[in-house]
Amino acid sequence: MEKIVAYILLLVDIGKEYSVAEKVKQLNGVSEVKVVYGEYDVVVRVEVDSLKKLDKVVTSIRSIPHIIRSITLVSSS
Repeated sequence: MEKIVAYILLLVDIGKEYSVAEKVKQLNGVSEVKVVYGEYDVVVRVEVDSLKKLDKVVTSIRSIPHIIRSITLVSSS
């Protein structure tokens, strides 16, 4: 079965980038987390084997305090 790879862009409260990143790293399916500069604050790479699992990861991430907005980008390859 082919893995689903998605990138999630997070905008977080000022000064909370690293604490949010640490919480996101603990979630199943998360393969990489980077604090970045620019319009978004944290980029998350997710690898799962179903859309249902992707939905669970995205929902878990959105429930973390200090996240203002998220955008999920599903990779085509």
